Amino acid sequence: MVATRSFKINHYLALMRLNKPIGILLLLWPTMWALWLASNGSVDPVIFTIFVLGVVLMRSAGCVINDIADREIDANVSRTVNRPLAAKQISISSAVILFFILLSAAFGLVLLCNSLTIKLAFIGAALSVIYPFLKRITHLPQMWLGMAFAYGVPMAFAAVRDAVPVNAWFLYGTCMVWPIIYDTMYAMADRPDDIKIGVKSTAILFGQYDRFIIGLLQVIFLGMMVKVGFDFQLGAMYDVSLLLAGLLFIYQQWLIKNREPARCFQAFLNNHWVGLVIFLGILFA
Repeated sequence: MVATRSFKINHYLALMRLNKPIGILLLLWPTMWALWLASNGSVDPVIFTIFVLGVVLMRSAGCVINDIADREIDANVSRTVNRPLAAKQISISSAVILFFILLSAAFGLVLLCNSLTIKLAFIGAALSVIYPFLKRITHLPQMWLGMAFAYGVPMAFAAVRDAVPVNAWFLYGTCMVWPIIYDTMYAMADRPDDIKIGVKSTAILFGQYDRFIIGLLQVIFLGMMVKVGFDFQLGAMYDVSLLLAGLLFIYQQWLIKNREPARCFQAFLNNHWVGLVIFLGILFA
């Protein structure tokens, strides 16, 4: 009985992807950049805790609604065929209940913040809920993912300053570019299966120009981050962090040069280090 219960818990953990924290980290880094910039390096511990827990809960909720929407698609993709809903290890009704529990818990955290943050949270939740359905109607779901994954930026500024200034919205726009980069790499790993079952993505849209467009977006992202440094008067350590991020982008280009699925996925994972080095640059600026 205990073993069976433990096995079931593992299915729920897998549904929330808590066994694969890369998504949490990629969602967390822009939020951490924004918190430190908004507070000039003196982050309130309560606000910090609210946002870290909020990232974990919202990413988990996003994974659950994604798997609810994609359960039939996942069953036909080699990389996702063993996901709990695709493998029918968890019922749809249980997954829906879990989604609302996670969403409610995240909203409970937001209620500890000011009214502007609460208002912005409704938009953030909508972005997360809508995203999984876009791959059926557009080749640009990664753009929407960028909007959703970067949304911690305006919320962080709202929580700290009770306002979202122009330079914060520019940071939001900058952070929107980054998920398009790494999620296109992610989609490159699934491209053969996606084409077969009719799922749309930027990897399919870009075709043979995928590496070139990813490289162009990497340059644009770094250029925009340079402006962020000017906007917030960041120092030499921040400049060094962008240089290191650029080197990591070059390494990612090397990984995807032959478009091998495993290497493309490795390049996607490598973006965690991009987020970390930029955060360290902001931290020690």
